Amino acid sequence: MKADNEQVSMADALIDPWLSVIGRDFEGYRNHCRRVFLFGCALAGKDGDNQQKIAIAAAYHDLGIWTDGTFDYLGPSKRLARAYLESIGKTDWADEIEAMIENHHKLGPWSCNPAWLVEPFRQADWIDVTFGARNFGLPRRYILEIQGRYPNAGYHPALARLTFERMKTHPKDPLPMFKW
Repeated sequence: MKADNEQVSMADALIDPWLSVIGRDFEGYRNHCRRVFLFGCALAGKDGDNQQKIAIAAAYHDLGIWTDGTFDYLGPSKRLARAYLESIGKTDWADEIEAMIENHHKLGPWSCNPAWLVEPFRQADWIDVTFGARNFGLPRRYILEIQGRYPNAGYHPALARLTFERMKTHPKDPLPMFKW
């Protein structure tokens, strides 16, 4: 558990500065990012730069919802991630992390570059969004442990609220982040 807390602090350090922007949805989003980060690390392994890449993608993957006030948030989220990567001198990671963000709601597997972390990150987000119904081989006990440690805190109801708001103005395209 201590190792998980130390790992999660990598993601927290990237999310915490956005508290005032995210507002009432902050705790739910931070816990979602924590869960996705831990599931992603469990699926991809903790070798090399994997943890840091997954932490960055987790922190930024939905952030455009709040920074740009839109449910069509993939572009803004990628822009924010790229700006962060430029600020830390990791522009060589930008294409991979942008692909992780762009494809995290892809309905089927992503296989364009198997060496990249896109597929484990996509799976990690799906594990969380489906409450573990899709587990991609992670043990149910582990998923429940992480969900218990980092509770939903209103994240899924916030997504439902945002989806409903989007449906009012874009009834033919309520979920623009989904990819086939």
